[in-house]
Amino acid sequence: MCWCLLGSLPDFDTVGEISMEVLLTFLMMVWGSIGESHPGLTVEQLVQATQAPAEAIVEQPDGSISINPLYPINKQDPQPDAPKVKGLYVTAHSAGGSRLDTLLEMIDETELNALVIDLKDDFGYITFDTGNPELAAMGTTKRIIRDMDALMERLEAHDVYPIARIVVFKDTVLAKQRPDLSFLNPDGTVWDNGKKPNPDSFVNPYMKEIWDYNIAVAKEAIKAGFKEIQFDYVRFPEGFEKRADILTYTKDERSRTDVVTEFVKYAREQLTPLGARVSVDIFGYAASAPADGIGQDFADISMNVDVICPMIYPSHYSTGWFGQKVPDAAPYATINGAAQDTLKVLEPLGNLKPIIRPWIQDFTASWVDGYIEYTKHEVEEQIRALKDNGIDEYLLWNATNKYTRGVEYK
Repeated sequence: MCWCLLGSLPDFDTVGEISMEVLLTFLMMVWGSIGESHPGLTVEQLVQATQAPAEAIVEQPDGSISINPLYPINKQDPQPDAPKVKGLYVTAHSAGGSRLDTLLEMIDETELNALVIDLKDDFGYITFDTGNPELAAMGTTKRIIRDMDALMERLEAHDVYPIARIVVFKDTVLAKQRPDLSFLNPDGTVWDNGKKPNPDSFVNPYMKEIWDYNIAVAKEAIKAGFKEIQFDYVRFPEGFEKRADILTYTKDERSRTDVVTEFVKYAREQLTPLGARVSVDIFGYAASAPADGIGQDFADISMNVDVICPMIYPSHYSTGWFGQKVPDAAPYATINGAAQDTLKVLEPLGNLKPIIRPWIQDFTASWVDGYIEYTKHEVEEQIRALKDNGIDEYLLWNATNKYTRGVEYK
């Protein structure tokens, strides 16, 4: 296949400056150069091909060509001058309450510079008044952050890089309100994971209505002043492959991994023009082993985001990972191994490789057999492992937002 002429097509963003006659002449030249070998090529396919890199073009057995639907076209970082982020997770209750004072003190006194704030939380509640009538009509808003303008003013005053966390497909609130958007048991009830005391339900990633709902929340977050949208729970429920044929839900011929990646690609295409970065939280082990059951392909998701945030908490890894009997008790070795796996799987992406910004552990996992207490030393060991692998951005997780003081965030 000869694509020599395709590289000389002008940027379509400036096509208005070119006469239509010149453009049509150019397209006819390209069409003529490949039409003999691809007689079924349409004008639409031709235009797509001229915009797509060679890696995105797939030649079918019958000689026709198609564009890989998961491949990002014209991917550019909307914030090339953004700071190197070192941040903390913050619940909506903390963001709207007195704990924010303590967190801002840490920002002022250390090299931390970002807060990841729940704007659609783990239950599915939108945590602020979006001012969007369509979102309000969903009945899923719980105004935990009472004054968004005041919050954003405080963040700006402390030079905080604001990141909006939006939990996507784990959404118990919407699943109960709209069972048709969820997964149903054989008896017609909404499926949940049985977690006590509060079981979680998920909504169906195959439903584009859910994509648009979460993107609408993201757009309101950007309007409020958030510079990055971080999507979490961008996946099917854990162990879904064991129940996929038992539950009732809308689906089509696409694989679970394709559906999840298509959502991410679609979201970035919607949000990049607004100037916001898009990041995705992803299981760290997905870089080390297949995660088809939950629909997470590490490389495919990564090439469609500006920032990838693998959750590589040592407590998440079981016996044997990275040669450790208790990975939780070996923070440096575990983070080092996870970082190396992440770098290995992303290296082939070339220019499409996103910023790597892992989630690391600032909590004691007392439920893990052989666990150790996480103190200043354990947090710094994780940071050291990342630095030794050339990774200089990270986020710290503590569900209660009680972070270790005195840590050297370098």
